[in-house]
Amino acid sequence: MKKFLFLAPALALLFAVSPLFAGGGGGGRSGSGKTTIKLGVWPIDTEPQQIAMHEGFLKEFKQRYPDVNAIPAAYEYAVDTFVPLAESGQLPTVFTTWFTEPPKLINGGFVRDITDELKALGWDTKMNPAVRELLSKNGRIYGFPRDSYALGLHLNVDLFRKAGLMEANGVPKYPKTWDELAQAAVTIKQKTGSAGLCLLAKDNAGGWHFVQIAWGFGANFVVEQGGKRIGQVNSPEVVAAMQYIKDLKWKYDVLTADPTSEDWGTGFRAIGTGAAAMYIGANDAVAQPTRNNGLPVGDLALVPIPAGPKGQFSLMGGTPFVFAPNATTEEVTAGIRYIEIMGSTPEVNETTLKGMRAGAQLNKTDGVPVIRGFPVWTDAAYVKAQTDVANEFKNVDDRFYADYFNIVAKPGNLRTEEQNAQDLYSELTKVLQAVITDRNANVQTLLDTAQRNFQRLLDQ
Repeated sequence: MKKFLFLAPALALLFAVSPLFAGGGGGGRSGSGKTTIKLGVWPIDTEPQQIAMHEGFLKEFKQRYPDVNAIPAAYEYAVDTFVPLAESGQLPTVFTTWFTEPPKLINGGFVRDITDELKALGWDTKMNPAVRELLSKNGRIYGFPRDSYALGLHLNVDLFRKAGLMEANGVPKYPKTWDELAQAAVTIKQKTGSAGLCLLAKDNAGGWHFVQIAWGFGANFVVEQGGKRIGQVNSPEVVAAMQYIKDLKWKYDVLTADPTSEDWGTGFRAIGTGAAAMYIGANDAVAQPTRNNGLPVGDLALVPIPAGPKGQFSLMGGTPFVFAPNATTEEVTAGIRYIEIMGSTPEVNETTLKGMRAGAQLNKTDGVPVIRGFPVWTDAAYVKAQTDVANEFKNVDDRFYADYFNIVAKPGNLRTEEQNAQDLYSELTKVLQAVITDRNANVQTLLDTAQRNFQRLLDQ
């Protein structure tokens, strides 16, 4: 799950100046002399199916590694609580964060360098180079990927069917451009009464989705000039993209009733319940509209992000595993061994295949699409194993996903998040809220203000 929280200046400064502290997190030695690790990768209480699966993983782990005391310690990364937990020594040994966070965590000394452990396993060369770069500094690696995502468009196929937007071969006639999306959304609303698109404008997720849209209009939000970062939030390309959003509301009237109340979770609820036909979402969130919100597994499709007048790009992000800064080699190794049992490493053996199959079986049982994973590991044997498991438990029409996977594999399609992403998203969301709630809002004036605010944050 992706959460978008504004990094306050005080916290940003703390990330920049904090030294590697000696008392932060990790496990240690128990009274019995065992190595103790705290599993921050343990599911939260609201995920009983996931907990049951991890209980099986933990049982196997204890049988294989009786010299390790592994303690469930569910943890969800959040910017506003991370530093206090770290400084009070309450971080688990291993936990997950977001791909936007490693530069801050590395610079602040909040996560451990695990280069030597990864090289000993040969995983440094198996990692997708783009992902490895996100997790590195000065040639040293500070994490490895659990999964990754690239944004696409989630479709409620039942609404497309009712609107007569199906190809003769039975696949959705999805929009290839943003102009086509507006027209399809009009048709869907006229014929079904549901919104054509669920647009987010409640919190930073609104700005996140807007950046994805604006790239297709040619936007580039931050550039380097003379060693300084310069914002371009009010460029003609950004203005054109924001005007498009304004038109979706006031010209086409195809959005849900109140986008300022829509966040990451309500967007999937809209797709799952049929309140909207389209929503920007990724491959790692197909459980949200289905298992979590009731959409039959056969009525979800994931298709490419529509192209804008200046191209088609997909925003890439994801979730890495990282380790507490004072974790020992023994503790890091034990954490990696647990993750191997989860099936989330590039190893291909009986253990990892069992973990992959357990996850795929759970998804199939729960009515979640079993689809290919994003290629965070490039090792040929691993990619084949992942594909074979997906085929073994397949429960969807591959054609509903094929174009998405083809486009994200196309060279030049994937783009990572902009610099100072959360600050940027916060400023853009303010503009979204204004243009959605005021028909007479001046897009250029609003973006000029956002540019001034964002540049001040960049200068800090």
